[in-house]
Amino acid sequence: MISLISADEIKEGTSKGIELNNFYMFAVKKDAEVFLYWNRCPHLGTPLEWEEDRFLDPEGALIICSTHGALFEIEGGRCLAGPCKGKHLQAIPFVLDNGMVMIEESTLRVSPPLQ
Repeated sequence: MISLISADEIKEGTSKGIELNNFYMFAVKKDAEVFLYWNRCPHLGTPLEWEEDRFLDPEGALIICSTHGALFEIEGGRCLAGPCKGKHLQAIPFVLDNGMVMIEESTLRVSPPLQ
């Protein structure tokens, strides 16, 4: 297992970008729950954040793509509006172990496909 980030580093209602060996991910904490996704819009594969660690809309209610303004649910990553409506961000399976967000090493072997 690979340790990515402490869950405590992600403040409630915020997001945090994570880079490991040129694999780009981000985590969001909402209602004390952590969600982890690949940092790729399903529309064109572009990074989502509009500023470092800024993946959420101004209200902190939805994930927003900086390229075309697509809006995604935090829970589940479903696109609600924009050019990829109905598609999903690709979630990354993880475990919380002693407060650390951890993924299987095999997760980093292949770049995720666009969905």
